[in-house]
Amino acid sequence: MIVTPSDGPESPLCCTDRASSVVEFILLGFSNFPELQKHLFGIFLIIYVVTLVGNAIIIVIICLEQSLHTPMYLFLQNLSVLDLSFSAAIMPQMLVVLSTKKTTITFSGCFVQMYFLLLCGGTEFFLLGAMAYDRFAAICQPLRYPVIMNKRVFLKLVSFSWVFGFMFGSMQILWVSSFPFCGPNEINHISCETPPVLELTCADTFFFEIYAFTGTILFIICPFLLILLSYIRILFAILKMPSSTGRQKAFSTCASHLTSVTLFYGTASLTYLQPKSGYSPETKKLMSLSYSLLTLLLNPLIYSLRNSEIKRALMKFWRRKVDLHTF
Repeated sequence: MIVTPSDGPESPLCCTDRASSVVEFILLGFSNFPELQKHLFGIFLIIYVVTLVGNAIIIVIICLEQSLHTPMYLFLQNLSVLDLSFSAAIMPQMLVVLSTKKTTITFSGCFVQMYFLLLCGGTEFFLLGAMAYDRFAAICQPLRYPVIMNKRVFLKLVSFSWVFGFMFGSMQILWVSSFPFCGPNEINHISCETPPVLELTCADTFFFEIYAFTGTILFIICPFLLILLSYIRILFAILKMPSSTGRQKAFSTCASHLTSVTLFYGTASLTYLQPKSGYSPETKKLMSLSYSLLTLLLNPLIYSLRNSEIKRALMKFWRRKVDLHTF
C-alpha cells in the first residue's frame, strides 16, 4: 500500500525516552456518527459473511473438482485464500468497533493487523500479475501453453507472489514499528492502516514517507506493467482471430480477471494516491472501505457468476450432496 505524507506530529524524536508510553490505540471509526455505525455494522456483517462463504466455496470446489486443477483455477484459489486472509485481518476488529464501546486495540495487535494488510495487499498485486501472464500464455500461445505454464512455472509464480508480499509487509512494518509513540493514541480510522498510524508517531517520518511512497510505486509497477503488456498482447491476438465465436470466448476468459484488476487497482489508487488533505477523515474512511471491502465482496461473485466451469462444478457438487442425502 502506498503511504502518502501525513499531517502527524512534527518534532523529531520528541520523546524517544517515552517511546513505549503508548500500550494501546483507540480506533475512532465513525464515532462522530453513532446512528451511522449501527447501520454500517449490519452492512459489514453481511459483507463479511458473503466474503467468507463465497471464497470458501471457491477454495473447496477447486480442491474437490479434478477438472479445475489447472493453473487458471489454482491461481483463483490462491486469490480466494488471500481475500479470506485479508477479510479475517480487518473485519472482526472493525465489527467490534462498530458494535460496542470497546474501540481499543493493543499496540502489538495494531501492528499485527497492519502487517497482514500489507502482506495480503502486496501479494495480491503480484498474484494478479501472474494471472494476467497465465491468460496471455493461454490465448496468445495456446499450443505451447502446457509447456509455458507447467506445474513448475505455476509454483514459482505463486511462490514469488507470496514471497514478495512477505518482503513488502516486513520491510514497512519493521520501519513503522521502530518509531516512538508517546501520545495521542487515537487513530482516526476504522483499522490500523499505515497512514493514520504514522500520524501518531512523535518522530520525523519525512524520509520514511518519501521511501514508502517511491518504494511502493516501484514495487507495484512491475506487476502492473506485466498486466498491461499481457493485455495489450491479448487484445492484438483476439482482434486477429477470424471467428467471432473465438473472439467472444477469449474475451470471456479474461473478463473476470480484468474486472478484478480494475476493482483492485482502481480502489487502491483512490485510497492511497489521494491528495494529503484533499478529503475529510470520514471520506478517507469510506474510500478505504471501498478498497478493503468492495474487492473482497465482489471477487467471489465475479469469478463464480461469470465462469461456466465454476458454475458447472458447483452444480455437480450440489447434485452429489443431494444424492447422498436422498439415499
